[in-house]
Amino acid sequence: MQTRGADARGVVVIDDQTPESTLDTMGQAGVRGIRLNLATAGVTDPAVARHRFQAAAERMQRRGWHIQINTTLPIIAALRDLVAASPVLVVFDHFGGAKSALGLQQPGFADLVELVRSGKAYVKISAAYRVTAQAPDYADVVPLAQALITANADRVVWGTDWPHPTGTPPGGKATDVTPLLQIDDGLLLNQLPVWTPDAAIRHKILVENPARLYGF
Repeated sequence: MQTRGADARGVVVIDDQTPESTLDTMGQAGVRGIRLNLATAGVTDPAVARHRFQAAAERMQRRGWHIQINTTLPIIAALRDLVAASPVLVVFDHFGGAKSALGLQQPGFADLVELVRSGKAYVKISAAYRVTAQAPDYADVVPLAQALITANADRVVWGTDWPHPTGTPPGGKATDVTPLLQIDDGLLLNQLPVWTPDAAIRHKILVENPARLYGF
């Protein structure tokens, strides 16, 4: 990020031991948020998720950074009241962990939609291949994407999830190098006009919203 210059933006994973001076340096380089990898860490206990979120929100409030959360819909439901009252913005990764096969009525999806509608949370309509196995056009993702965009097009951002990591294999170490998923990013992007045919809304999702969220 320092090499790229003033237009670089980042979201980082930290822990309780990360000193404020390090965050200062990261902020100067363009970091604008932290990521809670709840799903990656296997956090399914709502009490643990709430504690981690509250600690992160308290720390990020002083900086005005947002909190990006990789989690599941049940955890989002458990965090709904905290997110609604949060002093910092929240960004939910990858459709909030929704699964297209379970449809619009799956538990927790209504909570995600309401948080987006209220403006308290952004959602990334990213990594459609993590939502469904129906490649390459991910047709059953359409209702989920449209529901979130309709709720509040000002709180939706797009992403590929490049370079498409597979995650740490069972029994593996975080430092293990695993093969990347072979995903066609062009095909991913080509789905956005299907999800929202309105060019003005696509401009919001691809340009205006990330510019506001990341401070370009």
